[in-house]
Parts: sequence; structure tokens; C-alpha cells
Amino acid sequence: MTLVLDTISRSVAGEVHSSNISLTLQRGTLNVLLGPTLSGKTSLMRLMAGLDKPDSGRLSVDGRDVTGVPVGRRNVAMVYQQFINYPTLSVFENIASPLRVARLDRSEIDSRVRDAARLLRLEPMLDRTPAQLSGGQQQRTAIARALVKRADLVLMDEPLANLDYKLREELREELPKIFASSGAIFVYATTEPSEALLLGGNTATLSEGRVTQFGPTPHLYRDPFDLATAEVFSDPPLNTLTAEKRGSDFAIQGAPDLAAAGLLARLGDGRYTLGFRAHHLELTKPVAPALEIAGTVSVSEITGSESFIHLAMHGHNFVALTQGIHRLEIGEALTGYVDPAHLFAFDPSGRCVMAPASMQGGAVA
Repeated sequence: MTLVLDTISRSVAGEVHSSNISLTLQRGTLNVLLGPTLSGKTSLMRLMAGLDKPDSGRLSVDGRDVTGVPVGRRNVAMVYQQFINYPTLSVFENIASPLRVARLDRSEIDSRVRDAARLLRLEPMLDRTPAQLSGGQQQRTAIARALVKRADLVLMDEPLANLDYKLREELREELPKIFASSGAIFVYATTEPSEALLLGGNTATLSEGRVTQFGPTPHLYRDPFDLATAEVFSDPPLNTLTAEKRGSDFAIQGAPDLAAAGLLARLGDGRYTLGFRAHHLELTKPVAPALEIAGTVSVSEITGSESFIHLAMHGHNFVALTQGIHRLEIGEALTGYVDPAHLFAFDPSGRCVMAPASMQGGAVA
């Protein structure tokens, strides 16, 4: 099965939910929709499912136009953020419910339910009701019910968002294996870049109803097409500042000039937005020349073995993600340092004209 979205758009009450989206999703692939809340992920899934009809554009499955064909006439399964299970039915019957609606025979239902339960490690719980399950087990049940249909298209809308950390991590590790065992097209929506990287596959980054880029997940992280994609794929938010290249230096307001070394030297003179991720803003001065961010501490957050340090500098706000516990006072003077090799450069239109040298063709950093 191949699902093609051709310049799909939809607005509701004058508000754009999806804008000129074109995607091609192949059978047996995992496709992540990554974007902040209200970026258009759920709206796009509803169009894929046939719950909503686009105002313009075309959807096709294996070359057959399905634009406007309702969800009941498509082989689609959906898993939502909330645990949607029938409270009075056993786990077995919850999983079996779509198969009973389809009037499959008893042996086929039993075989499919037990296969799905084995895959999701629900076999010991088949006789329990949802009230007797943990949150993770309830969501496993909802996922099993989606998988048992053997749908061509499985849509998962932030399915782990309501689970605690341990359960999220456990299911995140398992889901790629589950996806690999199915020939369906999987579409998985999330707001978290780390989740997209863990799941792998392909990612479509969304911003204000637009798909800014689509392709292999590590590639989008390392080499975003534009500033919008880099911002979507950065958590904490991408640190940015405006700089002007003049010959062999970058003039940066409120900071010392930065020598245009390495890849920076290849850029022509002009104005650029320089960007860098939080874990590349170091608090220890390196031996090599670096971009200096001299400011004052506005927020200091300790999260277990890491610290988030927020720096304010001449109207700019930057975030450093550092290993270890750093107890800093609000208003304390502090200088951060960025290796130029870790800088993105975006032209005035927002197009990425330089990606960090350490990421080019290498491991995710």
C-alpha cells in the first residue's frame, strides 16, 4: 500500500489546519509527525483517516482516489492519547471487538487476539478488565486492538503522552519492534524530538499547519532544510542570534566578533541567523576559539543529573543543557561558549546554508 497526499489543505472557521501538504507514505514504514501543540498533527491524521475531507488537494491509496471516502470504508486503525477501552469487557474482548464487528469466525478471532497479546505482553491479563490494569497495560490493550485489525494504515496520536516516564520509555523501546513486524503504514504523532529520534523511521516536521521537511529522522535532525525545521527538532528550543559576516569575521551585537573559521569561512558576506542547540552551549571555556555568550543567569533548573541554565544577554535568551548539578544564583554573571563547528547558519529567508560540521554524515549529536 502507498498513501499519497497531494497538496492537501483544510481550514476550519477561517483558521488554517493543514496547508498545501504533500507526502508519500510507503507500506511497512514508520512515519513520525513531529511538531508543537496546534502545529497540525491531529488535523493531518484526521485527513489521512477520512474523518475529515480536505478543502483542496487529493488523497490516493495505491493510485486510487480516496478523497472524501469516509473512515468506515477504509482499512484504518487509530490509537489516541487517552486510554479508550470498554470498561465492562475483558482485555480479550476489548482486543477482539473490531473483529467481532467484522464478523470473523471464532477461531480466527482467537488466533489474532492471542498473537497481538503475545506481541504486547498482555497474555497474562486477557481475563482482566481495564480497571484491573496499569496505565501502560491499558494503552497496550488499545494498541493491540488497533494491530489486530491488520489495518493498512495505523494512526497513533501521542499514544504515550499520558503515561509516566518509566512506562513511556518501556513502550518507546518496544514500538519500533512492533512496527517492524507489521506491513502496515504507521503514522505516529509526537511533540518530543527525543521520541522521534528514538523511534527512527521517517519524520515530517510540522509548523503552523505546514510540513516543513520530510525524510529519514536522523537526517532531518542533522541537516534541517530551514530554521522552522531546526526549531521544531530542538528541545530545549534552538538558541538563535543575528550576525553579520564581514570578510573574515562575524559581527554579533552584544558579543565579541566571531572569526569565520571552518565552514563559516565559506559563507558570503551578509546577515545570517546563527543557531545552536542547548547541549552545545558550554560553561567551560575551550582551548579553541569559540563564540562567547556573556550574560546573566535568569533561570537555573536541576533535573537529576543535568542542569538547564538560562542566560539573558542584551534582549536575547539562551539555554544551556549541561551535565551535572550547577547551583547558580539568579542575576549571576556567566559566560557560555559555543564551538563554531556546532553552529547552524540560516539566510534571511530562513533556509539553512550551513549545518554543524560535527553532524555531517555522522552520528546524531
